[in-house]
Amino acid sequence: MMKITKTICRILLIAAFWLLIWWIGAEIYGKPLILPSPPDVIKTLFAFLQTSEFYLFTLNSLINVLIGLILAIVIGILLALVTSYSRLLRDLILPVMTVIKATPVASFIILVYVLIGAQKVPSFITMLIVLPVVWTNLDTGFHSMDKNLLEVARIYRFTFIKKLRLLVLPSVSPYLISACRTSLGLAWKAGIAAEIIAMPRDTIGVEIGLAKQYLESAEVFAWTLTVVLLSLLIEFGFSALLRKLAHKYPIKGGASNAEI
Repeated sequence: MMKITKTICRILLIAAFWLLIWWIGAEIYGKPLILPSPPDVIKTLFAFLQTSEFYLFTLNSLINVLIGLILAIVIGILLALVTSYSRLLRDLILPVMTVIKATPVASFIILVYVLIGAQKVPSFITMLIVLPVVWTNLDTGFHSMDKNLLEVARIYRFTFIKKLRLLVLPSVSPYLISACRTSLGLAWKAGIAAEIIAMPRDTIGVEIGLAKQYLESAEVFAWTLTVVLLSLLIEFGFSALLRKLAHKYPIKGGASNAEI
């Protein structure tokens, strides 16, 4: 309990420090139309919280991001499984992943917008941007597996489930967890950027775009703060879920002699 309290206090102190820097910067700059102060942004955010539209827009953006994130994780896992067994497929997919990572997000958004329409763009772009992260991490995880243990599993004819539990999960799970944590922030960036450009109705990205158009900087900052808080909340929930699963279903570091 004491450790949790210290962690919370540390986080609050760090947040207070940067809020103070922001506030001082806004006062020195002296142009709230461009750089609003923290009180102005928080006041705007509280005004948003009193409207039903805020929750509708937030829910729609959340759904868009989560759909894209889940699709990327599922497809990434399946692709990594397939490419771990086939060098040819890995060589074919690797350039595609490299191109996706190197291409500007805006280019994909415009292309996808033309092909599938505005409403599906955020989820598709989120999936597209997160997929290389998931696949690359898992590909590294599969290639880091101990070849000697794999040979032992083949000789002793491990079942698929036993091989998965004793060999694959211990090797790959840290890479998957790392990919998911990295992808959470990346998913929000890609999803909101797609909403700002494609303008699907009733989303946070649309509101940010309109606020920018009408020079409502406090609203831009308030919506951005909403996205940051949502991202942190989801990451916190994800980390808590991982800790709970690790406690309930601990993964062994490898196969023991008795199990082999």
